[in-house]
Amino acid sequence: MSDTTIDTDKQLTGLRQRPKRADARRNYEALLTAAADAFTEHGTAASLEDIARRAEVGIGTLYRHFPTRQALLEAVYIDEVEEMSAKAADLGDLDPWDALVAWLRQFVRFAGTKRALADEMLNTIDAEAPVFTACRAAITDAGQMLLQRAQDAGEARKDTNFTDVGRMVSGIASIKTADPGQIDRILDMALDGIRAAR
Repeated sequence: MSDTTIDTDKQLTGLRQRPKRADARRNYEALLTAAADAFTEHGTAASLEDIARRAEVGIGTLYRHFPTRQALLEAVYIDEVEEMSAKAADLGDLDPWDALVAWLRQFVRFAGTKRALADEMLNTIDAEAPVFTACRAAITDAGQMLLQRAQDAGEARKDTNFTDVGRMVSGIASIKTADPGQIDRILDMALDGIRAAR
C-alpha cells in the first residue's frame, strides 16, 4: 500500500482558485463538468451558452466565474490535470504494476482531451506559461511516483523514467484510428516494452 496521499481539496498545480461559498463552489464545479463534457463532444469551440445550460446556471453565472473562454479552457485543463494527479494516489492499494498500467490507460484518454485544450490555449499564451509548467510538473510527479513503485518492486525496467513513458503514451494517444481497440492493443505492446524481464 502506498503511503502517498493526496487531499482531493488540495490544489496540486497551485493554480486553481475555487470559490469559498458553497453555492458558488457548486456552480463552479458544475460549470467545469459541463465544459469538460461539451469540449469532449464538440471540441473547444463548444458554445458557452450550451455549457451554462448543461450546468443548469445562467450565462451570467458562467461569466462571473470565467470572464473569458480562455479562462474556462484553462480551468478545465487544470481540473483534468489535478484529477489525473489525484488518481495516481488513489491507486495505491493496487499491485505496483497494475497501478501503473491502470493509470497509463487513463492517461491515454486524458491526453487526447488535454491536447485539444492546450492547442486552443496556445493561441493566446506561451508553451512555458505558468499553467503549462505547473501542470506538466504535476503529471510528471504523479506518473514518476507510479513508475518508481513498479521499478522498486522489480516489475518495470529501471532504465527509463516518466518523461520517456509519458512521451510514448502521449504519442499513442495521438494516433487517429476508427478502431478504438487499436489504441488499447498498441498500448499493450508498449507496456510490454517497459515491463521488467522475467
